[in-house]
Amino acid sequence: MHPSTHLALHHLRAADLRCAADLHSLAVTARSPRTLRTRLGWTLVEVGLRLAAPSRAAIALP
Repeated sequence: MHPSTHLALHHLRAADLRCAADLHSLAVTARSPRTLRTRLGWTLVEVGLRLAAPSRAAIALP
């Protein structure tokens, strides 16, 4: 393969990889707040359910 052809293909591939990396970083930043908000929400639900449930020590066994 001629060196200039190889260099041109290298530049094209590098540009494709940079574009893919930019799209990936945009997708990650767009997804992160929703994921954090969802995890926080479910954690609060779990804490609320634990507070609302009667403790096991208070239940009298026959």
